[in-house]
Amino acid sequence: MLPTKRFALAALAALVAVATPARAAWAQGDDPAQQAYKSKREQLLKELEQTQQQLADIRSQRVQLQARIESVIAQMMQQRAQALLLSNEATALQQLDAMLTTSQDNLLAQRDRFLAIGDAVRRRSGAVLVVLLRADSSAGAATDLQSATLTVDNLPPESRTYSATANGALRLGAVDQLYRANILPTPHSVTLQLTAGGQTLSQTVNLTAAGESVTYVQFAYRNGQLVPTTWSSRGTTPF
Repeated sequence: MLPTKRFALAALAALVAVATPARAAWAQGDDPAQQAYKSKREQLLKELEQTQQQLADIRSQRVQLQARIESVIAQMMQQRAQALLLSNEATALQQLDAMLTTSQDNLLAQRDRFLAIGDAVRRRSGAVLVVLLRADSSAGAATDLQSATLTVDNLPPESRTYSATANGALRLGAVDQLYRANILPTPHSVTLQLTAGGQTLSQTVNLTAAGESVTYVQFAYRNGQLVPTTWSSRGTTPF
């Protein structure tokens, strides 16, 4: 009986000796499974933080991209508005140009019509006005003609100048025809302003043109004076 008790005590002592280090290791946290859990947990936490950081970066990039898209859309809308405005202005200018062109064509057509009517009336009346200029054949170079300006009624004046050759021809008896046109058989005014020999002379003739005839007005420069003469002829020559 005694040996059996001794054997049981010895076994109990051995069990306590074996369990004591295991308890110490458990208390100190040296369990491999626990260490693996902690390591895996720390790794997952780091990955979670990295993922959250990447998500924040992606959100920031999304906000920036959205702002850029909105800016581009605004610019495109502004350019479109300007293009439409310029298009409207260009269309208005084209329409205005077309209206001006049409008005100009109408005015030219009316002018041509009035001129044609006036020519027809003058041809039917058969009245012609001829204005001539002669110079004294005995005048010297000191009294040469320099220029002449003729005004018939309210028409624009017609001017001309005389060279030495022209003055020589006038001294030899040539006649300068200043004006020839069909007119109405109504009263008319003919004014000649002549510059000759350093002086300016002016003479006005009021006349009534005869129908179906040629009315002549001749200005002769003699002895420093401008002498007018008028006559009518039913032929084609002045005499």
